[in-house]
Formats: sequence, structure tokens, C-alpha cells
Amino acid sequence: MLYKRTSLSIYEGAQNMPSGIDNVSVLGFVAGALTTFAFFAQVVKTISTKSTHDISLAMVTLTSTGLFLWFIYGVYVGSMPIIVVNFISFILAITLVVLKLKYR
Repeated sequence: MLYKRTSLSIYEGAQNMPSGIDNVSVLGFVAGALTTFAFFAQVVKTISTKSTHDISLAMVTLTSTGLFLWFIYGVYVGSMPIIVVNFISFILAITLVVLKLKYR
């Protein structure tokens, strides 16, 4: 049966997380760190060049929305790798949206 619950606070999600970290969680953090670093590199390049010509506003907006939804999903299922890396990536993606609008 699928989840019937309609709401879950961040505190409740944190309560559902295991106390130790397992190999699957390590894998999740490493995978997330690599994808998050890609956003970080793009933000650094955009700030240094002040150019967003090759960045699609639709792409970063849709990606930001997807990352936010993954973050909410991670809270709901209590997965720290999903929560942490998607929150950081979301902040970086929103930064790209702001830079895209600023440097049009």
C-alpha cells in the first residue's frame, strides 16, 4: 500500500531516519555531491564571467522545481542524502535563476 499520510513535518521526517549511516547512504551522498558540484561550478563561472547567454532559463527553472520536489520527497521518506544534496542543489539552481535574470 502506498503512503496514506498527507503531511509530514521536517521534525517527523528526521525522527524516521536511522541513527547510523550505511553504505547506501554513503553512495547517495557521493552521487549527490558530484551533481551538486556541477551546479556549484556553473554558479562560480557565471559570477566570474557575468554571462548567462548559454544558460536556458526554462532549464534552470524546471531543474530548480524538480530539486525542490526531491527535497520534499526526501523529507517525507526520511532520506538524509536526498534531503541534503537536493536542498544544496536547489539553492545553487535558484542562484543560477537569479543570475540569469540579472545578467540578461
